[in-house]
Amino acid sequence: MTITDHQKSAYIAGQAADARVNIELETEGMTLNIGPQHPATHGTLRIIVRLDGEQVIWAEPVCGYMHRGYEKLTEVRTYPQITTLVNRIDWLSSFANEVPFILAAEQLMGIEAPPRAQWIRTILFEMARIANIMLFIGEVGAQLGAITPVFYAFRDREHVLNLIESATGGRFHPNYDRIGGLKDDFPRGWVDECKGVMDRVRDFCDELETLLMGNEIFAERMRGIGVIPASVGLSYGLSGANIRASGVDWDLRRDEESPLAWKECDWKVWTHVDGDSYARYWVRLQETREATKIVDQLLDGLPAGPIMAKVPRIIKVPAGEAWVHTENPLGEMGYYVVSQGGLGPFRCKIRSASFNNVSIVPWVLQGVYVPDVITILSSLYFILGDIDR
Repeated sequence: MTITDHQKSAYIAGQAADARVNIELETEGMTLNIGPQHPATHGTLRIIVRLDGEQVIWAEPVCGYMHRGYEKLTEVRTYPQITTLVNRIDWLSSFANEVPFILAAEQLMGIEAPPRAQWIRTILFEMARIANIMLFIGEVGAQLGAITPVFYAFRDREHVLNLIESATGGRFHPNYDRIGGLKDDFPRGWVDECKGVMDRVRDFCDELETLLMGNEIFAERMRGIGVIPASVGLSYGLSGANIRASGVDWDLRRDEESPLAWKECDWKVWTHVDGDSYARYWVRLQETREATKIVDQLLDGLPAGPIMAKVPRIIKVPAGEAWVHTENPLGEMGYYVVSQGGLGPFRCKIRSASFNNVSIVPWVLQGVYVPDVITILSSLYFILGDIDR
C-alpha cells in the first residue's frame, strides 16, 4: 500500500498536535483564603495559601479576628475576678487555665493551699484535659470525612462535663479556684461516680482506636503527613503532645516542681518518633488514658482536711514578680504576673500553648497538597481563644 503525500502530511500534523497537548502547561499560581472560619466552630482563623496547582508553596496564618485583650483586661480586675476572665482563653479546658494564675498569685503572697485542695485541683485539671482531648479524638475524624467518631466523643464527654459541673457549678467556665484553695469541696457521691466515668473514658479510647486508627483511609491520610522534626518543633516553641509526637520526652507535670499532686501518681509520658499527624493523634490518645489513671489514683488517696488556707478577706498581693507554667491540655501555658502591691496585677503576660503551636503552620504546610492542609491543622489542635488572647 502506497502512502500518499497527503496522508503523510496528515499523520505528521496529528503527531505534532499530540505533542503540543502533552507539553506541561504553565499556569499562574493561585492565592487561596482558608477561612476566616465561623465562630461556631473552634474560632475565627484565616490562613492565606499560595498554590502551584494542588501544591502549597507558601502559607501564612492571619490571627487576631477574635482578639479580646486578656492581658490588658487583667490590669483592671482584682485577683479573684481574673479566674472568670482566663477561663475563656482555652474554653475547652477552662479550669486548667485558672490553676497557673492562682499558683502565681499564691507564690507572690507566700500562701500554699492545703493538701486536699491541691489534690482536688489536680483531679479537675486532669478532667479538663480529658474533656478537651476527647473532643479532639473524635473531631479529627470529622475533618477527614468520618462523622461518627465526633458523635461518640460528644456522647461520652458529657459524662465528664456533668462531673465538672456538679463539683464546681460551672460546665464550661467553672471559676472554682481561689487564692489559698477552692470554692467548695466535692459533693457526696462524686468520687464513686467519677471512677465509673473514668472507666467509660477508657472504653471510649479503645473504641476510637479501633474505629479510626484501625481504618486504612485514616492511616493513609495521616501517616507521613505534616512531619515535624524535633529540632524544628523546638525552634518554633511547640509544646505538649505536638512536640512529644516528634520524640521529645518533655512534660512539665513530671519535669518541674509543682505544689500539685502529679508526682504522687504512677503514670507515663508517651512520645512518638514519627512526628507526623498520625503520631500527634496517637500521643493524645495515650495521654487521655494516662489522665484517667492519674484521676483514679488521686481519688483513692485523696487526703482529708480543709480546702482553704487562711487568707485575708480582701486580697492585696505584695509587690513582686512571679512566673508559673503548667502542662495544659494543649501544651505549656504560663503566667508572668507583676504586682505593685495593689488589688490587681500591674502587668500580666500570658504564654498560651496554641499561639506557639500555630506558629509552625507556614513551615509545615509548605510543599503539601491541598487535602492535607486540613489534616495537618486538625492534628496540631489549637483553640483560637488561646491564640487571640
